[in-house]
Amino acid sequence: MFHEWKSSGSASSLVGAAAVLWVCAAAAQPAGPATQQLLRQQERERQLRGVQESSREVPGARPQAPPVQTLPASETPCQPVHDIRLDGPMAGRFAWLPATAAGAGQDDSPLGRCLGDTGLQIVLSRMQQALLARGFVTTRVLAGAQSLVDGRLHVTLVPGVVHAVRPTPDSSPRLQTWNALPLRPGDLLQLRDIEQGLENLQRIPTVEADIQVEPYEGADTRPGQSDLLVSYRQALPLRLNLALDDGGTRATGRQQAGATLSYDNALTLNDLFYLSLGHNLGKRSESDERGTRSAIVHYSLPWGYWLFGGTASHNHYFQSVAGASQTYRYSGSSDNLEMRASRLLWRDAARRTTASLRGFRRSANNFIDDTEIDVQHRVTAGWEASLAHREYIGDAVLDASLGWRRGTGAFGAQAAPEEAFGEGSSRLKLLIGDLAYTQPFALAGQSLRYGGSWHGQWNRTPLTPQDRLALGGRYSVRGFDGESALVAERGWFWRNDIALKYAEAQEAYLGLDTGRVGGPSAELLLGRSLTGGVLGLRGARGAWSYDLFLGRPLHKPEGFRTARVAAGFNLSLAF
Repeated sequence: MFHEWKSSGSASSLVGAAAVLWVCAAAAQPAGPATQQLLRQQERERQLRGVQESSREVPGARPQAPPVQTLPASETPCQPVHDIRLDGPMAGRFAWLPATAAGAGQDDSPLGRCLGDTGLQIVLSRMQQALLARGFVTTRVLAGAQSLVDGRLHVTLVPGVVHAVRPTPDSSPRLQTWNALPLRPGDLLQLRDIEQGLENLQRIPTVEADIQVEPYEGADTRPGQSDLLVSYRQALPLRLNLALDDGGTRATGRQQAGATLSYDNALTLNDLFYLSLGHNLGKRSESDERGTRSAIVHYSLPWGYWLFGGTASHNHYFQSVAGASQTYRYSGSSDNLEMRASRLLWRDAARRTTASLRGFRRSANNFIDDTEIDVQHRVTAGWEASLAHREYIGDAVLDASLGWRRGTGAFGAQAAPEEAFGEGSSRLKLLIGDLAYTQPFALAGQSLRYGGSWHGQWNRTPLTPQDRLALGGRYSVRGFDGESALVAERGWFWRNDIALKYAEAQEAYLGLDTGRVGGPSAELLLGRSLTGGVLGLRGARGAWSYDLFLGRPLHKPEGFRTARVAAGFNLSLAF
C-alpha cells in the first residue's frame, strides 16, 4: 500500500505525508487498496444479508381454467339481456365483475343476446371463474328465478367473509396472527391475503405453518362465512450457522470465518433477529499483524403487507506497512446503520410488486498506528427508494428492481473531501438496477437450470470511491482473485450459470461473467472491462452447504494483476 516514506518515521509525520499525498491525488487516482477493502467488505455484507434475510415464498394458487365455452347462437326458450345488475351486500366492491361475463377475450358478450338456461349458466360460470382468478375463493354468484321482461339480469353476490381466525389444537403457543395476517373477522376472504399471512408466519426457517379455510357451521352462521384454521409449529428458535471461505485478501487474510446466531420469533411477532460475527483466520508468522473483524446485527418483523427492519454493522481491517525506518499499522473501520420499510403493492398467482424505502448512515475512518487520517474520515447519510417486481413465467422466474439513492445532510453527514475538486459528493444521486432470471430445463434426459443476473448503476453526481462500482472477484465478475479491481462511478456486470443437477440438492455449474465500468475515474484505469469463467460444485448435504470453484480470467486489461487461476470455496454448517 505504501512503498517507502522519506520522513522522520513518526506516526504523525507519516499521517501528515499521507494526508498531503491523498489530498493532492484524490481527484487524479483510481481507487486504492483501502477503498477496495471497504468495497469488498460491503460486498461480503450484502451477500451475508441476502442469505440470512431471505424468506420462503408461498407460490400463488392458480385455479384450473375451465374449458372455453361460447354462448349459444340461439336458444329456445330465451329472454333478451341488455344489462347485468349485481345485487347483494358489498356488490359495490365488485363493480368490475359484470364485465367478465363477456369471456376472457371480451369478445362474447351476453348483452344484446337472447339467453336461455345454457347461456345463463355460462354467464354465471364466467363470473365465478373471474372471482376465483382474483382470489375470492368463497364468494359466490347466483341468479334466482326472474322474468327478465325489462332485459335486466339480476345476479346476486354472496360475499365470502372471515368469521374467525382459530389455531389448530396442536399449534405452538408462540403463534401470533394479529400482525401476520392481513385479515380480520368480517373482512372479505381473499386468497392473496391468506398467502401473504402464510408467508409472514413461515418467513423464519424454524417454523412450519399452514392455513385451511373451513365453512363456519355455528348456530348463528350466515351465508359465505368461513373460519381460518392456522396450524403453526416451531422447532427450537435458536439457530447457529458457522461459515468459512477464502474470500479475503493477502493483505488482511484470505481465510475468513463467521458465526451467525439467530433467534426466530423472539417476541412472538414472527420476527427475525440475528447477530453475525466475522474474523480472519491464520497468521503467516508471530510478527504478522493483519486481519479483519466484522459484526452485523439485524431485526425485522412483518405487519400485514408491510415489513419493517433495522440493521447495524461494523467492519474493521488492519495490516502492517513497512516504512523507511519502522513498520506501521495501517487500519480502517466503517459503521453502517439502516432502517427499512417495505410494502407489497400487488400480488396475484403470477406476480408481485414491492416498494421499499430505507434511510442510512455510513461512516469510515482510516488510521496509521493510533493517529487518524482526517482527510479520509467520511460520514454519509441519505435515503433510497426502490421498486421490485417478481414475475412467474411458467417454470421460469424473473426478478427486476430499480432504486434511487440520494445523499442528504441528515444524521451528522459531512462534506466529502473530494468535493473540493468536484470529484465526489456526500449528496450523491445514484440510480441502481438489478435483473435476475432463472429457467429450469431438460436436455438429453438431464435436469439443468439457467441462472442469470445483471447489476448496474448510473451516477447523476460525482461519487466518492465508497459509492463506486467494483469489478473483479466472486461477488461481481468471477474468474478473478479479487486482489485487484476495476472501480469507477458507473457500470454493470452480467453473471450467467448453467447448472446440472447430479444429486439431490447438489449441482455442477459452469459460469461466464462480464462487466464494464465508466465515468471520469475510468479514464485513469488500465481498462474498462473484465470477462471471466468459472467451473464449480455447490449444494447441501445434511447440515453442510458448500460451493467449490475454479475460475480464470478470459479478458482483462494489459497489466491488470490477478492470478491465472482463481480457486475458492465457501463452506457453512448449520445447527
